[in-house]
Amino acid sequence: MIRTEVQTLPIVETFHSVQGEGAWTGTSALFIRLGGCDVGCWFCDTKESWVAKRHPRQSIQELVNLAIEVKSAIVVITGGEPLMHDLTELTKALKDEGLRLHLETSGAHPFSGTFDWVTLSPKQFKPPHESVYAHVDELKVVIAQAADFEWAEQQSQQVSDRAVRYLQPEWSSQESTSLIFEYVKQQPKWRMGLQTHKLLGVN
Repeated sequence: MIRTEVQTLPIVETFHSVQGEGAWTGTSALFIRLGGCDVGCWFCDTKESWVAKRHPRQSIQELVNLAIEVKSAIVVITGGEPLMHDLTELTKALKDEGLRLHLETSGAHPFSGTFDWVTLSPKQFKPPHESVYAHVDELKVVIAQAADFEWAEQQSQQVSDRAVRYLQPEWSSQESTSLIFEYVKQQPKWRMGLQTHKLLGVN
């Protein structure tokens, strides 16, 4: 746990791209990827982010200056697991500049910060902290096998009716896409989520 009052944060990378998944797909976005994660998903495609101390720290003001310079439509705070850090100061500084902030989290730690959009991708082996559910605008559940739908439905019951619900294929599972395709046809509250940035071969 790294939740302390901070003026600097461990940064794996920052990059300007477009949001590749979810309701904001195709939107110009500055991604701020924070170091540190204790969730440990076996299918994670950013395992290099897990150990926070391996990554250089940047000041909140440096991150704000970058966001102002880039002029993207949204700023996405991601990880790693960003809620391992207290995001209050970072989000206040970014919001003070009129920036639209999005969070991508597994929800495994208590909620902090102020956001315009929160994407929750819960994991069965480290379930979300109860403080996160009330903030969720988008629920994204990774499906690798048929048994995962039960977990998805349990998580769906924890978030608001207004939240957009996605079932996302696990990238290395050949059957997950067809499973989701058939499930969504029968359960219209769900959408199929696709990682378009991987299909396009971009960050």
